[in-house]
Amino acid sequence: MLQTGKIHEIKETVTGAVEMIKQIRAPEMQDSLEKIVTTGTLVKQIIEDLKTPEMVKNIENLRAITENINEASTKIQDTVKMLDDTGMIQETRILVKSAKNIINMVGVASKDVKEVNTAVKTIFRSVQVLVSDLKH
Repeated sequence: MLQTGKIHEIKETVTGAVEMIKQIRAPEMQDSLEKIVTTGTLVKQIIEDLKTPEMVKNIENLRAITENINEASTKIQDTVKMLDDTGMIQETRILVKSAKNIINMVGVASKDVKEVNTAVKTIFRSVQVLVSDLKH
């Protein structure tokens, strides 16, 4: 024969199971379960879509782009540091400031505006050549 304690445990288990079944049948619980199933189906479809060759290729491309951006950023930082260490950035600032001062001194009404303009263009071309040489 079963002991009274065991019978009581079985009764509590069955009562608990019946209560759970009643709660599961409630409309609110059915709605929640339906939403869970729908969400699970959507997640499964998204996972399957991510496994397609096109998406795998897109993800690989994004990874490559990210790596290229990181490498370019590092190269730019290194170049700026090199330019700063060599004093080129400071010299360029001084050159630009000098060019602005020349333009301000000459003024709009000056007869030599054309010559100054040509001189400034020459200065800027020289800077462009210098920057181009530094890049290579």
